[in-house]
Amino acid sequence: MANAPARGEGRLVPSFPPWLKKTLATAATVAATILGLLFVTFMIGRVMPIDPVLAVIGERATQAQYDQTFRDLGLDQPLLVQFGIYVNDVLHGDLGKSIRTGQQVTTDIARVFPATLELATLGTIFGVVLGVPLGVLAAVRRGSWIDQLARFVGLIGYSMPIFWLGLVGLLIFYGILGWVAGPGRLGIFYQGVVEPITGMLLVDSALRGEWAVFRDAFSHIILPASLLGYYSLAYISRMTRSFMLEQLGSEYVTTARVKGLGEWQVIWGHAFRNIRIQLVTVIALAYANLLEGSVLTEIIFAWPGLGQYITTSLLANDMNSVLGGTIVIGTIFVGINIFSDLLYRFFDPRAK
Repeated sequence: MANAPARGEGRLVPSFPPWLKKTLATAATVAATILGLLFVTFMIGRVMPIDPVLAVIGERATQAQYDQTFRDLGLDQPLLVQFGIYVNDVLHGDLGKSIRTGQQVTTDIARVFPATLELATLGTIFGVVLGVPLGVLAAVRRGSWIDQLARFVGLIGYSMPIFWLGLVGLLIFYGILGWVAGPGRLGIFYQGVVEPITGMLLVDSALRGEWAVFRDAFSHIILPASLLGYYSLAYISRMTRSFMLEQLGSEYVTTARVKGLGEWQVIWGHAFRNIRIQLVTVIALAYANLLEGSVLTEIIFAWPGLGQYITTSLLANDMNSVLGGTIVIGTIFVGINIFSDLLYRFFDPRAK
């Protein structure tokens, strides 16, 4: 009697390459994260003590108008159906209409987000350019006055409230010394001179060749960007110092020095080379934190960015704008984490 065929014998079992499995797993994680973000924002919009119907039609509307708007918004449907409608609208780029501005929330965010992007990007550049060398130097000169200074700078950056630093900065550098321009993004004289291309004034004025506008815009952005950069510097320098201390205590560094390699080559060619992977994640997180955490800075400096837009909308009970801004920030945070993961794989062949 012939042996029975093994279970599954004769059937083609699909086999996926490791990179495809990793991609599918990442895509599933991103989808779940975005769906969770949408669920949280949806529930916030439902539990807030604000009537969405009155927010649209006003308090003087008739009962018939109220009932019709109630049905138009889908609020008569079960909660699960409402969430499905909400997800479908968001996926199609519909974040609702702003009560405060009367425009689509996507239009408002497209207008204000470049200001936040410009501010956070310049602040991150300051933090990386100054924070990484400071952290490396502090690790190499561990216990010296340079190390103590770096740790003190980091401590001040973590402990001082950024709104207090912003007010002090305005008082000293704008009010007393007059080295920088005041609050706002651009002087009144230069308003409307440069036609937007990217929405970032420094980039647009440079592309248009309007160097007077560029200087004025730089004079306005340098102080708030420096404060955000200082906050970022404190985090980046501390993490860089920690990573470098771990590498400098490794055996391969001792072996390199015994072989007679120069100190510069040992530090930058060996130790620093091995912390680049970790720094990618640190810098990406610092950048994401500046994009979502520049609210107080934007308010103090009257910076017309996404943080000020969300805050103003919250004070005006404009929940569509608040939730739309929250979704955008959360999506950007997820996107930056994915980008840092791709860079991690690029720099570390073991992660491929």
